[in-house]
Amino acid sequence: MCYFCLYFFKMELIVNSLADLPKAAQQLLDFAGDKKIFVFRGDMGAGKTTFIKVLCRELGIEDVVSSPTYSIVNEYISPKGAVYHFDFYRIKNIQEAYDLGYEEYFYSGAICLIEWPELVAELLPENLVHVDISIANNTQRIFRIS
Repeated sequence: MCYFCLYFFKMELIVNSLADLPKAAQQLLDFAGDKKIFVFRGDMGAGKTTFIKVLCRELGIEDVVSSPTYSIVNEYISPKGAVYHFDFYRIKNIQEAYDLGYEEYFYSGAICLIEWPELVAELLPENLVHVDISIANNTQRIFRIS
């Protein structure tokens, strides 16, 4: 089982197609309550960024949401305030997260959506929503949320 699976998932969602993603995003937001830090784990191609794009729409973001693979973080404005989308896939060491000023983002009270969190695990706050995405087949994904 994965590094972040030391906890037990509390909700499992089966997503059969892209059309199911808005409902899954709303269920995630309902589950999260007042938590604002979300970490997304899954193999390359599991659909982390695709799901985050839909989640941002559910948050009311009207801008085009894109992967921050090269910029590491993208900022969006929603009716609920700032939303920061991180992709730590390309960082070479933890110092790059410090140089980015991760504390200003993680502890800002804003919503943070974090891909590849295992690369900055030691920096993550405690009160997180964990989203593990598994590939079941070409179109189906399993979301385990805790």
